[in-house]
Amino acid sequence: MGKTESDGEILTPEEVAAFLKAGKRTVYRFAQNGDIPAFKLGGTWRFRRSELDSWIEANSNQRKPTGKMAR
Repeated sequence: MGKTESDGEILTPEEVAAFLKAGKRTVYRFAQNGDIPAFKLGGTWRFRRSELDSWIEANSNQRKPTGKMAR
């Protein structure tokens, strides 16, 4: 899979809140609790766009079908 420009993109809490359509306080709480991939830079939370995309995929309730049908 090729790299895209957003792979290395670093986002601020404000940008993550807008991206996730969530409140800034929710983003801070998730980061502090380790619920969302984040790191601190000079005491300020930062987020990698690629890690957020992976986190969304892993936490989505839309799982890929396994090939087995539920009866």
